[in-house]
Amino acid sequence: MNEKIIIKGARENNLKNIDLELPRNKLIVMTGLSGSGKTSLAFDTIYAEGQRRYVESLSPYARQFLGGIRKPDVDSIDGLSPSISIDQKTTSHNPRSTVGTVTEIYDYLRLLYARIGTPYCPNHHIPIVGLTISEIKNLIFENDEGAKLVIMSPIINEKKGTHKDILEKYLKLGFIRVEVDGNMGQIEDYIDSDNLLDKNKKHTINLVIDRIILKKENNDRIVEALELANKYSGGIIDVKIDEKMVSYSTNYACKECGFTIGKLEPRLFSFNAPQGACPDCNGLGLKMEADVDILVPDDSKSINEGAIIYYKNIVGSENLEWQEFEYLCKYYKINLDKPFKDLTKYEKHIALFGSDIPLSYTLVSRSGNMNRRNGYIEGPKTHIERMYMDTQSSILRDWYFTFMSESICNTCKGKRLNEKPLSVLIGDLNIADLTSMQIGSIYEYLCNVKLTPQQKEISRLLLEEIKNRLRFLINVGLDYLTLSRMASTLSGGEAQRIRLATQIGSKLTGVLYVLDEPSIGLHQKDNDKLIKTMKEMRDLGNTIIVVEHDEETMLQSDFIVDIGPGAGISGGKVVVAGTPEDVMNCKESITGDYLSKRKQIPIPNKRREGNGKELIVFGAKENNLKNIDVSFPLGKFIIVSGVSGSGKSTLVNEVLYKNIYRTIYKKKMKAGKCDKIEGIERIRLGSLEPTVFTDEFVVRLKKLDKICNHFHLSLQSGCNETLKRMNRRYTKDEYKTLFD
Repeated sequence: MNEKIIIKGARENNLKNIDLELPRNKLIVMTGLSGSGKTSLAFDTIYAEGQRRYVESLSPYARQFLGGIRKPDVDSIDGLSPSISIDQKTTSHNPRSTVGTVTEIYDYLRLLYARIGTPYCPNHHIPIVGLTISEIKNLIFENDEGAKLVIMSPIINEKKGTHKDILEKYLKLGFIRVEVDGNMGQIEDYIDSDNLLDKNKKHTINLVIDRIILKKENNDRIVEALELANKYSGGIIDVKIDEKMVSYSTNYACKECGFTIGKLEPRLFSFNAPQGACPDCNGLGLKMEADVDILVPDDSKSINEGAIIYYKNIVGSENLEWQEFEYLCKYYKINLDKPFKDLTKYEKHIALFGSDIPLSYTLVSRSGNMNRRNGYIEGPKTHIERMYMDTQSSILRDWYFTFMSESICNTCKGKRLNEKPLSVLIGDLNIADLTSMQIGSIYEYLCNVKLTPQQKEISRLLLEEIKNRLRFLINVGLDYLTLSRMASTLSGGEAQRIRLATQIGSKLTGVLYVLDEPSIGLHQKDNDKLIKTMKEMRDLGNTIIVVEHDEETMLQSDFIVDIGPGAGISGGKVVVAGTPEDVMNCKESITGDYLSKRKQIPIPNKRREGNGKELIVFGAKENNLKNIDVSFPLGKFIIVSGVSGSGKSTLVNEVLYKNIYRTIYKKKMKAGKCDKIEGIERIRLGSLEPTVFTDEFVVRLKKLDKICNHFHLSLQSGCNETLKRMNRRYTKDEYKTLFD
C-alpha cells in the first residue's frame, strides 16, 4: 500500500486544480482563511471519494438503497483508506437519543444492572429476592405441624370481566375450586349463566391447587402443588395457612407488600422499550404541558387586566368561555381585580386548573339562548392541554401549542423509567441516578463501588468496557456531561468529540478520519486532552485529517496544509504543505506569519468606556446556574467565558436573551429562570423596533388585492401572501417597503 495519499487535479468548488501528497498514518491539519477551500479539499474531495468507493464496493442490491454518490471533481486519488467523517452537523434531534445511547455506554449499563443489580422494594426499602420451590417448602414447614394448607395460584389480579372463558379452561384441566374476591367456591358456580361475575367490577381470582394438612408424609404432595401453582401464575404462589394468607414468589417479590419484578433483563432498563419506559411520558422524561409562565406572563396584573393571557381579549365579554371562567371565580370567591401574584396558592390553582368539584351553572349566549351545564369547569391550563390533544384542526393545535412548553414528567420525575427498573440498585444508585451524574463522577463511582466476590466475577469484563468508554469521554474534555443528557442539546463541538471518543473505543485501524474543527466549544485547558486523543487514534494506525484554526493543534500536528492565500475566488491553492516548521518559515503563508509570531493581534491600549448604563440579571438559576447576579455594561464588547459546561450559554441564551426578547416583543416564550432583569428599557432598538400594520394600511392592502384579483394581475399572489403574514409583527423597514 502507498505510504502517501496522492491527490491530482482537485477542482471541487473553488479549488484550483490542486496536486497534493499527504503522509499516511499522521495527524494532518488543513488550515487557511475561512472560505479558502480547506473544507472543499478535506470533506468534499477526500472524504467524498472514500465514501463513493465504499458504496461502489457493495452489491447492486445494497447500492439501490443508498442511492448514487456523485464523484468529486478530481482527476485521481491514490492510497485512499476507508474514510469516516466526524463533522458538526450530525447532532441527533431524536428526543430519545442521549449521550449514553449515542456512545453505547447505556447499553452496557443495562446489561450490568440486569446481571448484578439488586432489586429493592420501593415501599419498604428492603432487598427482594426470588425463592426456589424448595425454599418456599421449607418456609411453609416452619409452621406448626397439622396446620391446614390451601395452596393457590393467582390467575386474575384486579381485572374487570366475567372471566368465564378462563374459568372454563381450568375446569377442563381438572380443577374444581377457586377463591374469588376472598370467597371460596366451585368453578361451576361462576360459569353458570345465571351466576356470572359482574363484568364491570374488578375481580381477583386464585385457582385452588390443593388442600393439604401440613405433615412430613405430605412433603412430595406439597412440592407438587407448589410447582403447579408456580406454573399457572407465572411465579406467584399464595398459601393460606390456617386462614392466614402468605404470598411467595419465584420471581423478585417483596415479602411485605408483594411488589414484584420479573426476570431482570436488559430491556427492563430501556426507556425505549414498553417493559421499562414510564407509562405516562412513554420514556421521554418530558411532557408537553401548558406553561404557567406563558399563561401568566405578568402576575402584577389582575385577571380583569389580562393577567391570564388566554382570556386577555375576551375579559368582560359575552363569550361563553369567559362566562364559564367568570362563574368559576365567583363560586370560589376569587377577586378578579386583585393582582394575580396576591392571590392565595389555592386560588391560583383553581384559576389555572379549574374546579375540584362538579358545579351546576347557566350560560347565556349573545342571542339569549340558555345553556345549562353540570360538571367540572376546566381552567385554562387543563383546557389547553385537553384541546391540544383532542382537536382535529391543525390551526387550533398550533394556537394551543403557543401556550405550551416541555416540562418534566411528574410520574418519573424526568428519569424516563417506571418503578420496576428504578427499584434495582448497584451500590446505592439505580440506573437513572447513575446516568444523571457527571461522567467523571460515574467513573469514580464504578471504580469504588463495593461488590460481592460473585458480582465482581460476573461484571469484571462489563465494568472494564464501561470504564474504558467513560475514560475516552473524559480524555476529550467531556467529563462534565451526563449520560442522561439529550443528544439534541449538545453543541456541534460536543457532538463531534463524543463521536471521536466512540471511534477510539471501536479500535479501528487503517482508517482515514476527517474532522471538522473539533476544538470548537472546548476550553483551552482541555485542548491538550483532545490532541492526545487524536494522537491515540493516529497511533492505532489511522490517518487523521483535521480542518482546524486552533494554534495549539497546528503546532502539535505532524503535517499542515495551508490553503489560500485568500478566500473564495482568491483561495483554492496550496500555499504551503509540510511540517509546522515549514509553514512557519514560509513568508507567503498568513498562517505561518501568525504561528511564527511575525504577525500578532495587538492587545488594545485603551478599552471602550461604554455609555455608563447596565443590564443587570438578578437570581439566575436556570440549569446549573446557582442563583447568580450578573451585570452587563452597555456600549461595550462583552465576552462571557468559562470552562465547557460552566453555564455560559445558559446565562446568555436562555436567561438574558429570551427574557429580553419576551419583554420587548411581548412574545409567549419559555425563558430561563431568574428573579428579574433591570435595564431592559435602556436598550434602544432603532430600526429593529417592531411596528404593527395600521388599520388604514390593512384596508388599502385588501382593496389592492381585490383590484389585482379583478384584473388577474400577478401581484395577486404577492398580496395574498402578504395578508397571510399579517399575524406577525413587521419592522419599520418592511412596513415602508410593503406600503410603498
